[in-house]
Amino acid sequence: MKILVTGGAGYIGSVLTRLLIERGYYVRVMDSLMFGGEPLMDLLNHERFEFIKGDVRNENDVFVACSGVDAVAHLASIVGDPACARDPALTKSVNLEGSKKLYTAANKNGVKKFVFASTCSNYGKMADPNSFVDEDSTLAPVSLYAETKVATELFLLGQPKENICAPTCLRFSTVYGLSLRPRFDLTVNEFSKELALGRELVIFGEQFWRPYCHVVDLARSVIAVIEAPSEKVAFEVFNVGDTSENYQKKMIVEEIARQIPGTRVKYIQKNEDPRDYRVSFQKIKDRLGFSIRLKVPDGISEVIKVVKEGFLINPDDPKYRNVN
Repeated sequence: MKILVTGGAGYIGSVLTRLLIERGYYVRVMDSLMFGGEPLMDLLNHERFEFIKGDVRNENDVFVACSGVDAVAHLASIVGDPACARDPALTKSVNLEGSKKLYTAANKNGVKKFVFASTCSNYGKMADPNSFVDEDSTLAPVSLYAETKVATELFLLGQPKENICAPTCLRFSTVYGLSLRPRFDLTVNEFSKELALGRELVIFGEQFWRPYCHVVDLARSVIAVIEAPSEKVAFEVFNVGDTSENYQKKMIVEEIARQIPGTRVKYIQKNEDPRDYRVSFQKIKDRLGFSIRLKVPDGISEVIKVVKEGFLINPDDPKYRNVN
């Protein structure tokens, strides 16, 4: 099978691309290289890898990229609240309109599966702080990033069931862990980096809940959908993560403190961030037999190792963030 990965040079995409190649797939990556192409350079001469520099907003680019592929893994996106807030017009153009163009091109090209990387941020704030939200819960996006993901989900799930291209929406947990394109603007990675460097960590809103999932496991979930029988995944939504991996920020700090004794942390009460959600991941486990292999302490330990042992010359380099 030939798989198109949009955003394949990115944080999750560069991991997914390698996992697909390892499983014997032919992988075509389309990426605009907004953050450079270093994560893919070692693959340029691989016999089962192909790269197209393109933009999901360009109809010709997406049509060419979708030709002759069996499935699309759509990860290309302006990611995260700060990056989206910086340029709302670009965000809507890429995240929503670009996704529509890509799906339309995939359907015209006879692509069988379209896997869309969405987000658990779509849930916004839990109505009942003692419960868990699931795929049938009300969506209440409180950021432009989540709004574009919800709108794309509605577009995809509203397509005619007789379409050749069957969409699946994966609502990713908050991601962490090491990638070929490292990021330190993500909660687990940022906290681990700061404390590994011996700094005092200042934390706002330590009481809010979020689910977390390692970048490798998020990539594995895309493959699980690609390899699942169509009747199990077509026009379906799956939360991706593990129910036991819902954390408050203070719980993450406690996990880091177990690995770095003597951490210095300052908590500042904050109530204006309305995102607060604990998520159930029972559906993807029951339907696809999917389970995670890595947990938050694993991600913490790998970040501590690369920071403390000097794998990265300057972990504070702006290139490790989506917004400088």
